[in-house]
Amino acid sequence: MRKRKILILSITIVVVALILETCILQYVNDKNAQTTSNVLLDRVIAVIDKNESSESEFVKSLKDDYIVRAKAISYIVDAKPEAEYDVDELQKIAGLMSVDEIHFIDDTGTIYSGSLPKYFGYSFDSGEQMAFFKQMLNNYDLTLCQDVTPNTAEAKEMMYAITWNESKTHMVQVGITPKRLLKELKQNQISNVVADMPVYKGMEIYVVDAKTKKILGATDASWVGNTAHFNHKGYRFVKRKHGDYIVAVCMLESMNAQTNIVAILIVGIYLTLASCLLVLMLSRVLKEKYEKEKYIYTSNTDELTKCYNRRAYDSDMENLDLNTEWIYISLDLNGLDTFNKLGYKAKINTHTTSYIN
Repeated sequence: MRKRKILILSITIVVVALILETCILQYVNDKNAQTTSNVLLDRVIAVIDKNESSESEFVKSLKDDYIVRAKAISYIVDAKPEAEYDVDELQKIAGLMSVDEIHFIDDTGTIYSGSLPKYFGYSFDSGEQMAFFKQMLNNYDLTLCQDVTPNTAEAKEMMYAITWNESKTHMVQVGITPKRLLKELKQNQISNVVADMPVYKGMEIYVVDAKTKKILGATDASWVGNTAHFNHKGYRFVKRKHGDYIVAVCMLESMNAQTNIVAILIVGIYLTLASCLLVLMLSRVLKEKYEKEKYIYTSNTDELTKCYNRRAYDSDMENLDLNTEWIYISLDLNGLDTFNKLGYKAKINTHTTSYIN
């Protein structure tokens, strides 16, 4: 009966321990997943910030460079006035200064000369792209460089810089096809930046437009352009809004399941073996205790009457505490031997300890 209770107790302990381990592993995995996701979010945001910063600095440096080129061409033409209306000469100067177009614009905002005659006659009123430079008419000290914009005449991606000449009689505008800039911008697009980010198996990173909810970049490029939904079954999402973007880390909820099963299996085997060993040890201890108690009972008890014998009496006398109150009663039963010889089992009822001698 005792062995059965011990076995049931051992099984209960193993089951409870496995349940606790499962809960602990789930908690630890959730905590690790949260920490890992936050680390990835921080990394993505840092890359986006650095990317936007470097892109902005790069564009600014190009704009400054193009304005310098416009001023240099203005100085050249001022020093050589005959070149102002010489298309071939202006094309040579354009090649020398590494620009694609040169335009001369009068104080009304109209192109009257330059390296490309097909643009003659266009003015600041011809379209939105050229209207950007209208402010030049009111400020002779102003220099401007436009962002990459489709030009008015052909909708060709161009970058224009403009400045007044030294005598303030006309404006000099240079146009450049920003191949280097466009290449750099393409490389720095969020879709390309995020796609190159390393992630753990079962994890994905998304950068979403906060307004339209369109996915701008993802480690899985097939998701780019789709509408983001952060409630896919079987996935855990950790997201953070940063400026115009929502950065999210998507993680399979089952990505740690295999590791958890292996860990639970190992602990289960260990606990089972430990429980078996514990049951075996307890069984031996109980067996030894039972045999010891049986030996003590047999050596201190009269087999026929089941009363304590002389050995028990001597043991009790040795252990008697003389500092406490006690009573000693001695009885002499006559003819007991006769009953013993007849094999009669004596029955003695008493409230005190009885000894047979």
